Amino acid sequence: MQHHSSTFALDFRQACLLSSFFVFLKILFRENQNTAHEITQKPIKYISTKMKKNVANAHSKRIFSTFKGHLFTATLATSLLLASNLQLQAQNIKETQSIPHASLSATHPQSPISDLAAKRTEWKKMKGDVVLYMANDLGRNGYYDQKPIAELMGTMAETIGPKCILAVGDIHHFNGVASISDPLWTTNYEQVYSHPELMLDWFPVLGNHEYRGNTQAVLDYGKVSRRWMMPARYYTKVFNHKNTTIRVVFLDTTPLIDRYQEDNQTYPDACKQNMQAELNWLDATLKTAHEDWVIVVGHHPIYAYTTKPESERTDMQKRVLPILKRYNNVALYACGHIHNFQHIKIKGDNIDYVVNTAASLARPVQAIEGTVFCSNADGYSVISASKQHLNMYMIDKDGNIIHEIVKNK
Repeated sequence: MQHHSSTFALDFRQACLLSSFFVFLKILFRENQNTAHEITQKPIKYISTKMKKNVANAHSKRIFSTFKGHLFTATLATSLLLASNLQLQAQNIKETQSIPHASLSATHPQSPISDLAAKRTEWKKMKGDVVLYMANDLGRNGYYDQKPIAELMGTMAETIGPKCILAVGDIHHFNGVASISDPLWTTNYEQVYSHPELMLDWFPVLGNHEYRGNTQAVLDYGKVSRRWMMPARYYTKVFNHKNTTIRVVFLDTTPLIDRYQEDNQTYPDACKQNMQAELNWLDATLKTAHEDWVIVVGHHPIYAYTTKPESERTDMQKRVLPILKRYNNVALYACGHIHNFQHIKIKGDNIDYVVNTAASLARPVQAIEGTVFCSNADGYSVISASKQHLNMYMIDKDGNIIHEIVKNK
């Protein structure tokens, strides 16, 4: 910064000197405005012409003689000052070039991931035929760990090449968005997930915080952003690569829970949704799902440790769980909402229940009955599928794989 300030000061000084020089000429010839105008507008041409001409009268000779003397003095002074400034500039450039590399790193920060080469080697094992990111509980305007985790997602994507990002609710804390032009789209999403490798399709679902605002605006944001893929409040998408197929079923869980339906002041759009129509759609979708792997995602958990009202889980267990188990083809149910990592297995149930942590700010957690793993780290998850294997990796904010869920055919 010192070099830039010095350069600016020198450039400004030079400009002042040149301006003063021409003002001096104007004052010198104030008795003859036409001559002064000619000199200030075309000084070189005027000087050359005057020096070649034989001055006709004594008055002109006196002016020209005086002009030459003053011109010589002004030119010499200006040249000396400009030369001095150029010397100072050269000295500043030399000093800047001698700044140690460590000082320059503040301007061009290196990757915050320690031992990146070793991390990339570890990450390579997550590559599969189909790779998906899962992230949720994001929107903190880049604060806490949101921006570092976003950059980690981009850096890791360079190695494992995810096909898309499953954004499983609460993209916007605390009261959702007001419209598709709400500034929160910029501060919570666009400016945070700006890494080139994150210019992927994002497949979102609504969380309870979106239901505090304008939920239709969340659906309509696809008209603004080419990467925002939300065709409906609940929908399904099949990914197919190298003959491996994985179906993701996206649920809108907030209207499936009574406490949101009943609080129409805080969650005005929840009571407007047809709960039974969504459950019927889920049943019909799973009944005809014959892909290699089927996973279901929604914002709210079916099983989890949490201090949130127990009724949220019991409503999900009563309404959603029987349908998930009905056709014996669902491998995983994955959600967010609780802001920590949890992997739960229930005896006699083939489904793995996964809580994905917040990608910004985590909360405490403890084991409950059926807990295989839990952690209060923040981060995100990677889902990797091949014909015979389905893996889900939990990633902390430092890029470490802290837990792996394995499903085999």
